[in-house]
Amino acid sequence: GEYHLDLIVRYGAVPIIVPRVSGIHTLLDSFEPIHGVLLCEGEDIDPSHYDDADLCGLTPEELEQIRQLHPSDATIDKEKDSIELRLAKLCLERNIPYLGICRGSQMLNVSCGGKLYQDIEKELLQKNHDGFQRVVHMDYGNYDGHRHSINVMANTPLHDWFNDSFVDDKMEIMVNSYHHQGVKILAERFVPMAFSPDGLIEGFYDPNNYNPEDGKFIMGLQFHPERMRNHDSDEFDYPGCSKAYQEFVTAVIAYEKKLSSSMLVPKSPKLNEELEQKRKLILRSFSMARDIYKSDSHMVANRNPELEAGADFLQANTALSLQQENRLKQVGATIRNGASYSHKMKLNQMREKAARNMMSNMSVEQLTDLVSFYGLMHQICSETIDRKMHELVVEES
Repeated sequence: GEYHLDLIVRYGAVPIIVPRVSGIHTLLDSFEPIHGVLLCEGEDIDPSHYDDADLCGLTPEELEQIRQLHPSDATIDKEKDSIELRLAKLCLERNIPYLGICRGSQMLNVSCGGKLYQDIEKELLQKNHDGFQRVVHMDYGNYDGHRHSINVMANTPLHDWFNDSFVDDKMEIMVNSYHHQGVKILAERFVPMAFSPDGLIEGFYDPNNYNPEDGKFIMGLQFHPERMRNHDSDEFDYPGCSKAYQEFVTAVIAYEKKLSSSMLVPKSPKLNEELEQKRKLILRSFSMARDIYKSDSHMVANRNPELEAGADFLQANTALSLQQENRLKQVGATIRNGASYSHKMKLNQMREKAARNMMSNMSVEQLTDLVSFYGLMHQICSETIDRKMHELVVEES
């Protein structure tokens, strides 16, 4: 864990750890704004998130053997799954920079509909044919020192990072390995970056969301580049080992700048002369209505034409409550189509009641997703309104 944090800090970002505590997946909004997410190692992901137990191809006896062989990994942590799935989906929805290492890469794939091998040794070896080599992906006897080769794909970020380390024109590097699960079916949005000799995907990314300078970075690595170091030394096996973290942080910083600029409140548009006159007329109408109300006058609205501007504005833009209608009637303002206002209010009340009934039957996770969705819609609507207001001012001028 410290290697991850050291690299994040080295390249200029401040890591904030999301604690694994019960119920935290319902409070992730408290960590907003989120500028990037790094998910790394941990226990096996609950297979119910990506596979049907009847279709995994493993017998109950084989599943028990896996639990016996990998007791610490095979212990499912549902709370951690909920937290990380929520974070991964949030990144995918908003294009927040995401770097997944080991389990984090598997979580990224699962969150997009991909599937995993519950055990590489039992599942991958069974389907392998001539041309594939057997690879040891977990060596408890040589935990940090174990390495196996991977073949890096051309025209990928991984190729760019390790290009200077290839030997004899072979696009291969030696990587560490701490896992017994891996990507079985890669989600459609991703492209593989590397394979191990047995055909297992060792790295992938979203090419449509990869431009660190523009705040775009969504990637998963099955190996741990931050731990690929010489024995008793902080020197990396390859110069490219730290590149994933460096470019991830570059994307995080760029994303933060983009988000901050989009949240800046634009200056109020300057109205042209005609709109300014209308604004002043409406303000005067409201001011007169206020004065009449305070003086308890019973002046009739049609004897005060200047009140019409305020009444017209309210009719066109506001659904009035019954109390508001009564108060305006008291000051002499003419309320046209009062019945339509009442109908709108009753309709809104019915909709609110129906929504409350529906939400009372929803789970906490569903409600959290709903809040996140409407938060995003609020942001989009605000941006769209601002743009249209500017366009309106430009057209009027």
